[in-house]
Amino acid sequence: MGRLTTHVLDTARGRPAAGLRIGLYRLSVDSRDHLLDAVTNEDGRCDAPLLEGAALRRGVYELVFHAGAYFDAAGLALPSPKFLSDVPVRFGVDDPDAHYHVPLLLSPYGYSTYRGS
Repeated sequence: MGRLTTHVLDTARGRPAAGLRIGLYRLSVDSRDHLLDAVTNEDGRCDAPLLEGAALRRGVYELVFHAGAYFDAAGLALPSPKFLSDVPVRFGVDDPDAHYHVPLLLSPYGYSTYRGS
């Protein structure tokens, strides 16, 4: 059974990014459909897969990590406007029976992502 998961690490503070809000969207040629919102737990993960089983379909998805609000809640003094506020990550699902893990390494001035396991 396929599933979509994520994990966010705050590389500036050296710990999981707890309490970070994430939006999930499914994209098509003429639409961007909001599927759900989730919040990371103390380990920087969501308590359940974002999508699994029949809900994970072949196509293009976008995760939007609300980094600016996370940094505000963490009490970081950053310039206005922030260098990073919302961090969108678009990716394709070609095999809905596979596990798609999309980790994010995050700091106020940069990020990286990859297909994890």
